[in-house]
Amino acid sequence: MRILLDYRPALRQRSGVGEYVHELAAALIRRLPAGDTLTLFSSSWKDRLRPDVVPGARVVDARVPVRTLNYAWHRLEWPAVDAFAGPIELAHAMHPLLIPARRAAGVITIHDLDFLDHPERTHAEIRRDYAALAASHAARADHVVTVSAFTAAEIARRLDVPRDRITIASPGAPAWAPRTGVPADAPILFMGTLEPRKNVGLLLRAYARLVALVPSAPRLLLAGGATPAAASWLREIAEPPLAGRVEHLGYVEPDRRRPLYASASMLVLPSHLEGFGLPVLEAMTMGVPVIVSRRGALPEVAGDAGVMIEPDDVEGLARAMQRYLDDPAAAAAAAERGRERARTYSWDASAVALLEAYRHAASRRRIVGP
Repeated sequence: MRILLDYRPALRQRSGVGEYVHELAAALIRRLPAGDTLTLFSSSWKDRLRPDVVPGARVVDARVPVRTLNYAWHRLEWPAVDAFAGPIELAHAMHPLLIPARRAAGVITIHDLDFLDHPERTHAEIRRDYAALAASHAARADHVVTVSAFTAAEIARRLDVPRDRITIASPGAPAWAPRTGVPADAPILFMGTLEPRKNVGLLLRAYARLVALVPSAPRLLLAGGATPAAASWLREIAEPPLAGRVEHLGYVEPDRRRPLYASASMLVLPSHLEGFGLPVLEAMTMGVPVIVSRRGALPEVAGDAGVMIEPDDVEGLARAMQRYLDDPAAAAAAAERGRERARTYSWDASAVALLEAYRHAASRRRIVGP
């Protein structure tokens, strides 16, 4: 089978969906049956995709502005991706809207449905197109891929997609050896883009409360790119009582993530919604205890390894952070449960599930027709 995978989310920064598509592409190459091929598709006016970005995969790098192509694909359903990539048999989009193709089976990826409930948290083509078009594209897609059981259930319930046309291909644990100890004065870590859905405002208020309870509390590190919506948070951390205690690191390159996790006392992710929550899995892999909100797929991913808080509970989050700081034995036990849980997530297992989904999609396209 000639498979095309939309690699554009990983072109500039491998955070979130970008890391997912890169690691999944690498796992697919390891698991591709003999005779099958994988093409990575990218488009940009100024950013070029390295030919060896995933060894073994063919690269198609179209010099077309991504916003222009997205508008044409989403609103005009033109041009067919075959015009750039040549003949293909399956086109896999890393977002909820189909990639136009002449005869290829169409697979979409839905990471979460937050764009339906909170369009104000989105921007650009996500705000313009996703809520308006996602249901019709999900109905037409030959298969739908998602990252968690929570999101799969939401897709079936809200978009009326039959469960046998949905495949869960979760992120896998990184190939990191767990740390052997916790450094002194290890900081509290938040990992993720600074956007409204991540609930950073609650984290800052809870951290200020923690400092009032425990003046010797370690620093808070915010690791992730800042969206325009983060401006008020960045001003807040530059003023008392947070000035000098909270640091914004910006986007963290993949090769810097492991040492950053290894240095942390805990990971805190109090999001309003996560379709999966990759930082939780990365932290658990390293043996870092986690605190997460009781929303979306976060309870599913963290399981009994995580402390759960409500996403509006400032005091609850402050006390949860304090417990990990005051009780190293409890933190160590949570870290051990996290390491065990992380071992159940595998990129190769998800690649195998994905290849099976591709076979179902191709079969459906042959039966139903274009």
